[in-house]
Amino acid sequence: MTSPPAPVPHPAAIELRHWTLDSVGGLRHLRAGLRQAVAGTPLDDEDGQDRITVVATELATNALRHGRPPAHIRLLREPGALILDIADHDVAGEPLFDEDRPIGHGGLGLRLAQTFASDLGWYLTVKTKHIWARFDFVRD
Repeated sequence: MTSPPAPVPHPAAIELRHWTLDSVGGLRHLRAGLRQAVAGTPLDDEDGQDRITVVATELATNALRHGRPPAHIRLLREPGALILDIADHDVAGEPLFDEDRPIGHGGLGLRLAQTFASDLGWYLTVKTKHIWARFDFVRD
């Protein structure tokens, strides 16, 4: 098992939206809110909206399932990118890629995030663990 990199968070980014989820029942509201928030940005097309909502759903579900709720999801913007920052309250649990788990047995959330986002990382504060995913406006 390996862990995503742990670089410094994005201090210059501004918060566009924030959601707090206590259960997976709030995921529908999160996805709808993300689609509205992405409207008018360079990610406002089917591909961009699908990538960001899949990653948000996977990381928020992980935070609710493996972290300690509530999960806090922030959509941030910095020049050239949008960033999802998902926090839970399990500061002892490190996010891990389970590379040995067979397809179809769960554990794909971080892999999907790594595939659909431009960059992925995590960091800790005193009370929260954060996983972030960056979505560049121009994809390679």
